[in-house]
Amino acid sequence: MEIEQPLSTKQTRGTAGRASSAALFALALAISGCSSLGGSGPSTGRIAKAGKTTVENANIQVINLDDGAARRVIAANQSSGFFEALGNVAPAGTVLGLGDTLQVTIWEAPPALLFGGTSVGNSSSTSSVYTGATSTLPEQMVDDAGQISIPYIGLIKVDGRTTKQVDADIARRLGGLAHSPQVVTRIIKNSSANVTVIGDTATSARVPLTPKGERLLDILAAVGGARQPVSKTTVQITRGDTVVSMPLQRVVQDPRQNIVMKADDVVNVMFQPYSFTALGAVTNNAEIPFEGTGLTLSQALGRMGGLRDDRADVRGVFIFRLEDPSALPLELVNTAPRTPDGKVPVIYRLNLSDPAGFFIAQSFPVLNRDVLYVSNAPAADLQKFVSMISSMTFSIIGVAKTI
Repeated sequence: MEIEQPLSTKQTRGTAGRASSAALFALALAISGCSSLGGSGPSTGRIAKAGKTTVENANIQVINLDDGAARRVIAANQSSGFFEALGNVAPAGTVLGLGDTLQVTIWEAPPALLFGGTSVGNSSSTSSVYTGATSTLPEQMVDDAGQISIPYIGLIKVDGRTTKQVDADIARRLGGLAHSPQVVTRIIKNSSANVTVIGDTATSARVPLTPKGERLLDILAAVGGARQPVSKTTVQITRGDTVVSMPLQRVVQDPRQNIVMKADDVVNVMFQPYSFTALGAVTNNAEIPFEGTGLTLSQALGRMGGLRDDRADVRGVFIFRLEDPSALPLELVNTAPRTPDGKVPVIYRLNLSDPAGFFIAQSFPVLNRDVLYVSNAPAADLQKFVSMISSMTFSIIGVAKTI
């Protein structure tokens, strides 16, 4: 004979059944939504397919970082130095310009007439000795027309000329007035031939150039030098429309790069002006600065703390870069889209499961504004999913038992 169970027991079983159903329903929902698990970025597979997809109607080129790709990038990024880009110039201090302050001295041979002279001896012409005359004119500033004024001959053009050229011109124009005149022009204050120094130096100043022909290191020494270590300092020279940057350490090591400066050059001294961004399954997600002497990929991986052992996919180390076309294969350049400044968006993929990848990383250069991304390993996503399901299931069972 079947024994009828109490109503409370039936209710309990019903409640447990509903709880179990709820757990199974939650599990199904979790499984159906596993593709939406949180992550630090795209997977290796999704990035590898980027070359076949479209981002804002522009294909992103994915390049496996092998020896050939590394050699092309290294060759393309061997930037020219100051000597190659700017060359050496003639010393600027001998050329006069607007705003310079000059002093002109004129000698006249005896018997001096135009500038006066003196006689030594008695008044008879046979026993008197005439001395020459010297006249030092008041200091004059070269006016906005590039001229100065000389007695008896008026205005004379001096802008863009050397002091010797001005001396010869004044003497020639005084030839019919004075007796064998000789002229010496001196620069009292140089206002037109200067180099402007700014940035991370002891002082910022305008440094005048002289006929000696000051070089870059002379100019830096005149303002007290760089405040930061030489190995971490970059020097940028702006000359007209040309801008060239170099590590200060290379200038010190290569005498050719210690070029003669030109009037109106601007020297900017910068401390670690470059940086890259580290993202994904790495120890330190951050923007990381680096010095002007450069940084290799292996050094960059070390500075961001390396890959996360529990998350990183060693086959999924990516460098996102706007690359110079000269660093890419010709067939790729002909078809790849470009940014307004002529760069090609590319993604370099490094496989660190291959030992050769470590040797490539030791020479591959990291450039300013690069983004280094390490994707999650598939097992890491699976472990995250299992942990989530396990936590959810045991929580629901605990609630069911409590009820």
